Amino acid sequence: MKMEKKRKGERGQSLTEFAVGVIFILVLLAGGMDFGRAYFSYISIRDAAQEGAAYASIAPSDVTGIRSRVRDTSSEPIDLSSFIDDQIDVVVSGSACAGNTVSVTVEYDFNIVAPFIAGNILHLEAEAIDTILQPPC
Repeated sequence: MKMEKKRKGERGQSLTEFAVGVIFILVLLAGGMDFGRAYFSYISIRDAAQEGAAYASIAPSDVTGIRSRVRDTSSEPIDLSSFIDDQIDVVVSGSACAGNTVSVTVEYDFNIVAPFIAGNILHLEAEAIDTILQPPC
C-alpha cells in the first residue's frame, strides 16, 4: 500500500476548515448564551410586574407603593431597586375600585455582550394585568 503525498495547496486545508468551523460554533454558542440571559432577565421583570399588579389589586391608588413593590421584588439577575419611575408604568382602567383592572408594565434595556449581533441593546417589556379587589365602588 502506497501513501499518497499531499499536494502543496492542501497542507493547511484541515487547519483552515477547523478555524472556520470553530468560529461558526462559537458565534452560535455566544448568541445562545446572550439570548438565554435575556430570557432570564425577562422572566425577572415579568415576575416583578406580576408582584406589582398583585399589590395594585388591593391598593390601586398607591402608585408609589406599587412601584416600591416592583423594585423590592428582585436583585438578581437585574437590580430592580435602581429602576426609575419611567420604567414602571401603572395604569388603572376606569376608577380605582373593585371590578376594574390595573396594569403594571416594567421596561428594561438589556445589554447584549456578543459583539457580532447587530445593536447592543435589546428592549424588554413585561406587562401584568390584574382585577382590583378593593375598595368597593
